[in-house]
Amino acid sequence: MQREALLDHVLIKLEQYGLAATLPELLQDSGINESQLYPFWSDRDALIFDCLRHHGQQIDIWQRQVMLDDELTIEQKLLARYDQLAIRLEKNRFPGCLFVAACSAYPDEHSQIHQLSQRQKQSSLDYSRTLLRKLDIEDSELVAKQMELILEGCLSRLMVNHHSDDIITAKLLAEDILKIAQCRKNGALS
Repeated sequence: MQREALLDHVLIKLEQYGLAATLPELLQDSGINESQLYPFWSDRDALIFDCLRHHGQQIDIWQRQVMLDDELTIEQKLLARYDQLAIRLEKNRFPGCLFVAACSAYPDEHSQIHQLSQRQKQSSLDYSRTLLRKLDIEDSELVAKQMELILEGCLSRLMVNHHSDDIITAKLLAEDILKIAQCRKNGALS
């Protein structure tokens, strides 16, 4: 199994079992045993760090692709994450926020995993903020934070119960916040 395929495999296991998963659980059904990992990863935490880094890169690539997609409106780009979550859930992927969970599991701010997770959460906020600024939304910083809280709440719920209704509800809430921000921008709420 190649490195990227193993990281994708471990990512799925982390989605299923959470960050408390043991190394045997993470490697289950991979055809790889623990001793084969050690030339590449010194321990479980090194594997988790690399897996989360890989996942963050996948998200960053997706965000860049969405940003460059001229067929989508800015509003659609802001809400596209919910459509991605629905697709993953349909494939029996449980896309809870591993980065939020990692900050809890590795609370030391000097931990590489904690720092990586913080950077990824910041990247998500930057994505929202950049798009809101393109819409010339008043107080785009606050609106971006509101939209991120909804997204993180949705991701947390998905880690627990895997219901597509939570994605639909979160997307509707995000749409409402966006509409209110646009009304405020156009003077409808003054």
